[in-house]
Amino acid sequence: MLTELRGALAEIPCRESSPPPAVDYKLYFEGNEEEECIAPNQWGEGRPSIAVMYARFQEIASRTEVERILVGLHADWNDESYSDAYPPAENVHIFTSASKADVERWVEGLHCDGVVKGWPNGKPQNVPEPSKGHAVFSVCWD
Repeated sequence: MLTELRGALAEIPCRESSPPPAVDYKLYFEGNEEEECIAPNQWGEGRPSIAVMYARFQEIASRTEVERILVGLHADWNDESYSDAYPPAENVHIFTSASKADVERWVEGLHCDGVVKGWPNGKPQNVPEPSKGHAVFSVCWD
């Protein structure tokens, strides 16, 4: 999936001053075994494996009140040092009609630093608005 992810990222127009892009969680997590690509400071300190995180987000995505899940990339996502690796990610955005308290329950055990409503680094240019009745909740690390 890394090839598909890199291809999708190559098609996203980005400006240096813009928030980093976000990608579909399946595109980011499927086949990804690079444990330090997301929340590297928590890996080995309580954060579950990438496979466990992916399974949890699949469960969350299957809920009727969830519209989509995106992975928000880190500001250094396009640094040359990541050209052959998964780009670093910093948060996961859940578009849902559920409450913040519900989202917090869903992500228990992922060793995140919290859930915030909205976009912690600004709305990426490449993502749509949530549907009417839905909000964006961001699961944040660091």
